Amino acid sequence: MSLKIYEYERCGTCKKAFKYLDDKNIPYKKIPIRETPPNKTELKKMLGAYDGDIKRLFNTSGQDYRAMNIKNKLAGMSKDEAIQLLSIHGNLVKRPFVISPEVKLVGFKEKEWLEQG
Repeated sequence: MSLKIYEYERCGTCKKAFKYLDDKNIPYKKIPIRETPPNKTELKKMLGAYDGDIKRLFNTSGQDYRAMNIKNKLAGMSKDEAIQLLSIHGNLVKRPFVISPEVKLVGFKEKEWLEQG
């Protein structure tokens, strides 16, 4: 299994995730999230993995999230509008964003990653 990981190179959480994967010898492909955000299909798959909780896909601590006032806009957005926004603005996507046919994870929480295998 090879994972596709959307990441930001200066992200501390991403670095922890890569160390975890390297320690377990799990292959992965890095994709710069700012330049190449996840596409709509990937975002929809991830949304399904998180039971439709769109907020889980957003980097709520990011500058763009605050600058764009997403916190106040999100409740009034449709899921399709939110997916569209995330597919255009990689900075808004929670990272690392990890996807493969078997694995769908956002952020890095070791316990959650262990459960995905």
